Parts: sequence; C-alpha cells; structure tokens
Amino acid sequence: MNQNSQAPLTDAAYKGPALEVNREFYGNIANRLESRTLVDSFDIPIRSGKAWKVPAGHVCRILTVDGPQVGDLNLWNYDNPRERFWAARTRQLQAAHVTTFDRLWSNLPFLRPLATITADTLENYGVDDDGGRVHDTLGTRCDPYVNRMLTGDDFDYHCHSNLTRAVLPFGLTEFDVHDVLNVFQCTGLNDKDQYFMKSCPAKVGDYFEFFAEQDLLVALSTCPGGDLSVPMWGEGAHDPVEVCRPIGIEIHKIDTGVLGDWSSPGLPQYAGNHGLRATGWS
Repeated sequence: MNQNSQAPLTDAAYKGPALEVNREFYGNIANRLESRTLVDSFDIPIRSGKAWKVPAGHVCRILTVDGPQVGDLNLWNYDNPRERFWAARTRQLQAAHVTTFDRLWSNLPFLRPLATITADTLENYGVDDDGGRVHDTLGTRCDPYVNRMLTGDDFDYHCHSNLTRAVLPFGLTEFDVHDVLNVFQCTGLNDKDQYFMKSCPAKVGDYFEFFAEQDLLVALSTCPGGDLSVPMWGEGAHDPVEVCRPIGIEIHKIDTGVLGDWSSPGLPQYAGNHGLRATGWS
C-alpha cells in the first residue's frame, strides 16, 4: 500500500463484549457516596513513593491535596505480583489517555482488568490547543539512568527510584517496577510524533479513583518534577522543588448492596501452549 493512501479509520482498535463496561454498576460506585466507608487515608510527601494494599471490591482515590502534582502509578495482583499493569495493552484496548469507565489491564498470560476507573474530575479536560490530554499511558517513569545519561549527575528521587523503595517492604525489587499510568499528567504527541509534557492542570481537590477488580498492591510516586511547569532537562532547566506537592490517598470499602453479585474477572480462556506439542524420547 502506498504510504500516502488513505486507509479507512475505525472508532477503536478493538471492540466486542469483552470490552463492554456496566456503566450503571460503576456509576453507582462513584455516585452513591453513602454506600462507602473510608478505611484508610494518608498523604505521600513530595519526591517520595509509597505502596499499599487495596482489597478487591474497594475504591482507591488519588487526590491533589495542595495543588497540581503528577503521580506515577503501578499496580500488581497482590497475591501474584507477576501479574501487573500493562500500559501498552491498556493503551490499545482503552486509550492513550484514560478516564472514567476505562479499565487498567494486566500483562500476559493473565490479561484481565486489574482496576476500572470510576471517577475523574478532569475527564472534561478533553484535548487542549496543543493536543494535550490528561492521565497518560504514553510516557513512562523518569529514572536515574536517563538522568545520568543526559546530565552527568546522580539523582535518587526519580519516580523509578521512588517506586523501587516503595515496594521493597512487599518483597519486590527494581525489576518489578513497570511502565506507569501518569496520573494528572498532561501529555501528547507533537507534529513530529514526539512525546511532550505540559503543566499539570489539576487544582486542589481534584481526584482520580479506581475500583479494584482484584486484590491489588498499589504504588505511587510523587514525581520530582512536581506539576511539570519547570523543565528538568534542557534549556531553562533547574531543580523544580518549589512546584512539588504531596498527593493524598483514600481507600473506601463499598457496601455489598452496591456490589451485588460482582466478582473478580477471571483469567482468559486461551488453552495455552502456543501451538507447541510435547515430544517423547526415543
């Protein structure tokens, strides 16, 4: 096919019943606040990370408590951390920027929803004049290796390092930290197909919350870039600590009357083996 020919576009890369979401069910979780019980809450200080359990059937709310701030989110199945959030497949099945009723999918061979987004106060941000949108799966976490490569300096509080320290008490390591959901981050692709970041549009009290479809280990880093209004690399770069703020976390138990007959999504029905056949020894 000629690279300039016009191929027909579809509304989504994938469709089908497996991707349909019961909006009434998740809408009730978001809107019937009287059916919730707050079971835990805490703030994650600037330039740090924390990991915590969110039981299946609970809601985790991430909120800006002191102004705009970007957070880098990782998810694992609490009982089997080999199952973890898969940013690339979520990007294909849902969108590059996620919001209410989108699901956060796990890696192979598990491939099931780890969480479903139930509320997002920035869902109406839409697309700005630069093509920016919020809550992206396009970029990954900042890390000390790239920082050393670009600047020649060591800095131990990038999101990768924050997440690494956060999961150590749960028996995980740097090898378990994976590509993130950038909560509250405004990003896009420019006309050269290059990734860009903009200042975080969140205000005090904005929140992003998700319903745990499995027992989850959740980890979040408060990005050392803060609200991303100050460049960390290149022209005009300097330490943006003055625009770094904490992020608040709330965990809510949902009443069984709202959950009804809900149950955690099961594993895919693929038989496995990838076409391989066992052979006997002669």
